[in-house]
Amino acid sequence: MGTQPGRVITDLCPPLRLCTKNINPMSTLEKIFAEKLLNVKAIKLQPEAPFTWASGWKSPFYCDNRKTLAFPALRSFVKLELSRIVAEKYPEAEAVAGVATGAIAQGALVADALGLPFAYVRSKPKDHGMTNLIEGDLQKGMKVVVVEDLISTGGSSLKAVEALRAHGCEVIGMVASYTYGFPVAEEAFKAANVELTTLTNYEAVVETALATGYINEKHVGMLHEWRANPSEWGK
Repeated sequence: MGTQPGRVITDLCPPLRLCTKNINPMSTLEKIFAEKLLNVKAIKLQPEAPFTWASGWKSPFYCDNRKTLAFPALRSFVKLELSRIVAEKYPEAEAVAGVATGAIAQGALVADALGLPFAYVRSKPKDHGMTNLIEGDLQKGMKVVVVEDLISTGGSSLKAVEALRAHGCEVIGMVASYTYGFPVAEEAFKAANVELTTLTNYEAVVETALATGYINEKHVGMLHEWRANPSEWGK
C-alpha cells in the first residue's frame, strides 16, 4: 500500500524536484500557491464589509480556496501537491477522508491520485436515510489521512478527527490547502495530537499579495491587527 502512492506521485508531479538544495521546497510551494490563489481572486479583502465566519468572528480577509476547483490546471496542482505530501509523509495511509463540505472534492481527488479508498465526514449525522456521520466504507483500524480545505480555529476539522477516531480509525495526519495560523488552532491541533501540513498560509499570502500589488502597506497593518485578536476585531 505504501509504495503505490509514492510511485504515482513520482510519475505525475515532478515540479518540486526542480528546487535547488539551497531552497526550502515547502517555503517555495507556499509562495507559489499563494500567488496562484491571488491570480484567481480566491483571496478577498473586504474591511468595510467584513465577512462573518461560522465561529462568529468578523474578518476583513477571506480565503476561498474552493474556487480552485473551477480551474482545471490549478485543481490538478492542488490535487498533486496534497497527494505528494500524503505519499511522502504518510506512506502507510490506507484511506483518505475529506471534511464536509469544503474538502469533499479535494479529498476525493487526492484519494483518486493515490489509489486509496475515500470517505467524507459530515458536521453532524444525516437527518434521514442511513443517518450517517461518515459517508463511505472505512473499516476499524484503518490508517486515515484527513483532507481539509482551510484551517481557521480548527474546530470543525478536529471534530471530524474525533468522529473518525470514534469510528475506530487511526488518524495519522491532516493536510489542507491553507491555514490562517491562529494560535488557538495550533494549540487545538497539538492537544488533539494531530499533525497538520498545509500548502500555504496567512504569512505567505499576505507577503505575496503585498509584493504583487494586490494589497498595500495600509492593508497589511489592518490585517495584522485583525489576526492578533480576531475574536474581538470589528466589534
